[in-house]
Amino acid sequence: MDSSKGMRHIKTTTKDGPRFREEHQPLSPMARLFHEPGSNVYVITIMGCKTKINIDVVKHNTVHSLNWHPRFSSLQVFDKETGSIRWVPTNINFDDHVIVPKIDPNIKFPDKFVDDYISNLSKSPIDNSKPLWDFHILDIKTAEDEGTGIFRFHHSLGDGLSLMTLFLSNTRQSSDINALPTLPVSKNSGYIKFTSFWSPLQVFWNSIVAVMMFIFTMLFLKDTETPLKGSMGVENRPRRFVRKTVSLADVKVVKDAMNVTLNDVALGVTQAGLSTYLNRRYGEIRDVDRTDRHDKTNFIPKNIRLRATFFFNLRATTRIDTLIETMKTGNMGHWGNQIGYVLLPFAIGLKSNPLDYVKEAKAVIDRKKSSLEPLYTYFVVYLVLKLFGIKAVGKLNHNVFFNTTLWFSNVPGPEQEITFYGHDLTYIAPSCYGQPNALMIHILTYMDKMMFVISADEETIPDPHRLCDDLEESLHLIKTTALLRENIKNK
Repeated sequence: MDSSKGMRHIKTTTKDGPRFREEHQPLSPMARLFHEPGSNVYVITIMGCKTKINIDVVKHNTVHSLNWHPRFSSLQVFDKETGSIRWVPTNINFDDHVIVPKIDPNIKFPDKFVDDYISNLSKSPIDNSKPLWDFHILDIKTAEDEGTGIFRFHHSLGDGLSLMTLFLSNTRQSSDINALPTLPVSKNSGYIKFTSFWSPLQVFWNSIVAVMMFIFTMLFLKDTETPLKGSMGVENRPRRFVRKTVSLADVKVVKDAMNVTLNDVALGVTQAGLSTYLNRRYGEIRDVDRTDRHDKTNFIPKNIRLRATFFFNLRATTRIDTLIETMKTGNMGHWGNQIGYVLLPFAIGLKSNPLDYVKEAKAVIDRKKSSLEPLYTYFVVYLVLKLFGIKAVGKLNHNVFFNTTLWFSNVPGPEQEITFYGHDLTYIAPSCYGQPNALMIHILTYMDKMMFVISADEETIPDPHRLCDDLEESLHLIKTTALLRENIKNK
């Protein structure tokens, strides 16, 4: 459903100051795109607190920190004359945005209550008569945490890195309450590096192939109908959000042993986990008796086409302090939806050598890095918008997203333990709903941990916790094999 159709002109109050420089400006094309059918996406960020939540402190500081930001203190108002949506500043009633439900402290299954509460948020949009964000505080003890906070934002407010930066600007390092947390920075910064005479030719060729695959996918090329592939209308169904935390040290063991990146390992583990999960699901479909089934029996059909829409940040910097300072001056240049994406194929199948999952993933992502595909997908939106309008852009993206199997995103998290207004956090789990795929896998690192966060349509994927277990077991198997190989080498 196109949310812009329900938008109406609302009386607003404007204010002076740099934070309202965007007064009555139209949404950017990328922001506007997130109001089109099939792309009406919301971002959810779940945080677990080590201590009982002081509701008054968290509420007061959250209100104060978001009040200055123009996107979070503006309505998105549909202009019937131009067909555009504009930012219109307004006074905020924070009681409409900070929600603290009354919960029985003696509830029988608190973990299930929290999971169901978060899932229920995906059943309805935020009322567009107010800025499109809210914050839910669940003051209840679970197995892991003393309390849970859930931020929900419409994706038109900003992409993952923008929202993560804003969130982290409200945190400090637990070991130093005056210090902002830091995000990991790759030593090999920069998008494309030419390392040889042939590098420009490789970039040119990889870009041409990527563009052709993008066009074919937009027009007709669909992924195989696997048990992970959603059906038409999946974007309108509620989601289940589950997560699995693994040791970052285990990931680094594989990284060092294979001389690859953390991202290569994460993709390899994902490929292995998806293969294991699909093999089990296909075995269940064939109704093979468990007593006759061997763990290595391959039930996966050959030549499965399974691709992820893999999102890339297009900013030149990920420094939190830099991004925060530019935003506070009213300069929104680093804010917004500055993302491109690539179509990332996964080689689905059972491997005799678990390290092959990582090798294949590295080969694929290296080709994507040596191409202009993320930039192409970003700028094609502007080209199609200019030539054919926003509806055409929305249809283009919906076709690409729906013809692939899943969304995949990897946003860096803080390297240190952080505190959110005096509440030390055990985890941060970002995800999305509203996308035309049955599955999204989001990976985030926090301190010495890596977390896989799954957003699943339960009609398609009724057992997302088993997929989480498959990811964890795949990492263990890959790590064990890498260590064994290193021991053999050193003998």
